[in-house]
Amino acid sequence: MKELISKIDSARGAEIFSELYGAQEIDAARRRYKSLITKMLNEGPDGFPETDRCDASGNLRIFSAPGRTELGGNHTDHNRGKVLAASIQLDNAAIVQERSDKTVFFRSTGHPDVKVKLTDSSGAPDLEPKPEEEGMTESLIRGIAAGLSRKGCECRQGYPPGGFSANADSAVFSGSGLSSSAAVEVLFGRIFDSLYGEGKLSSLEIAQIGQFAENTYFGKPCGLMDQTACAAGGAVSIDFADTAHPVVKQINFDLAAMGYALCVVNTGGSHADLTDYYASIPAEMKAAAAFFGKSVLRELEKETVLSRAAEVRKALGDRALLRTIHFFDENERVDNMAAALDEMNKADTAAGKRYALNCYLNLVNESGDSSWELLQNVYPRPDDQGISIALALTRDFFRKQKLHHSGNPAACRVHGGGFAGAIQVYIPLDAMNAYRTNIEAVFGPGSLTPLRIRPLGAVELVF
Repeated sequence: MKELISKIDSARGAEIFSELYGAQEIDAARRRYKSLITKMLNEGPDGFPETDRCDASGNLRIFSAPGRTELGGNHTDHNRGKVLAASIQLDNAAIVQERSDKTVFFRSTGHPDVKVKLTDSSGAPDLEPKPEEEGMTESLIRGIAAGLSRKGCECRQGYPPGGFSANADSAVFSGSGLSSSAAVEVLFGRIFDSLYGEGKLSSLEIAQIGQFAENTYFGKPCGLMDQTACAAGGAVSIDFADTAHPVVKQINFDLAAMGYALCVVNTGGSHADLTDYYASIPAEMKAAAAFFGKSVLRELEKETVLSRAAEVRKALGDRALLRTIHFFDENERVDNMAAALDEMNKADTAAGKRYALNCYLNLVNESGDSSWELLQNVYPRPDDQGISIALALTRDFFRKQKLHHSGNPAACRVHGGGFAGAIQVYIPLDAMNAYRTNIEAVFGPGSLTPLRIRPLGAVELVF
């Protein structure tokens, strides 16, 4: 413990925390990690139960897995579409120690303790989905252990992977659309692989195992964007045309250098009981694909669908057609957004960079309009429209501040899966304080969170 705390306080520790969280957050990061360490070893109300407490002489290891922000491609990944996304400074941090048994004990600040035994009473692997664990963290742990076994990784202790005790803290607030579930999935994947698989799995393989666990064990249908962005790090474009081998490309994206901030506004809505709403989107899109004898919309052209729009309406309903149109438009928009960012990075004049950024922000607004009007994932019920209110107030602020003009635009859109949670806002730095005052008057202090794109995905921190 003392050795690890000394490393956290070292110059190397300052470098790592600056890269993850920004130079101004180094001291806060040190306090956070040291608190997690001491609580793993201490007795008392803050300490671990005796059977799960860590050995003070054993090897403690540190892991971090970020949340993500979706930049473009709202609900396209599950139909093998294209997305833009980025990992952010808000993360799951964990102090971890191996266990001699094949049991996982996981504590995360503010959440109930989780304990999962990966073998049965005879010592045989116990990795099949359990109905009573569906929708719970236990299911993700078991599912990721099973996913590693399916991958056939050479675990030092055989199958299933060995156990661990972990003390974690999540800064990825739930209900924000920042992928708190994907962040913890890739955290588990990285821990298992680093402890028992020699760290050989790529970030994409870690992401795929996380998706498998969420789909098959947790019981929530999802695409692969969230896990890929959390695992990979930085800003990335992802093309899911071949889901077994998605094409992931890094993109340089420095908004602060352009005088802009990227932030989210948490509207306070809960994602609880919304699984059916999320599931309806891929279901309706895939139903439209099936109407044409295909499995996903990526296998179709927009004009093919529109040529038989009347038949699609009659067979599937108006919303399915609208969501299908959104898919094609959003997929094309992702390419244009990536091209705008590429042009911004290549431009050798301030005017050229500004023009490219303006093009990008206009596309962000188009994505927001399409999500609201066509995809229809802004609210689940007429009496629960926090995201709609946040978007309306933000657009009103833009107009009053003259931020909607082409020469100095701002942008906003629903963030992530939608229906509840957060909106995403791009705003000039010099307007940030006024916007914060305006929006927090409605949604409360701390509802606005600035985001920082961090270069590292799910990693073990080595000092």
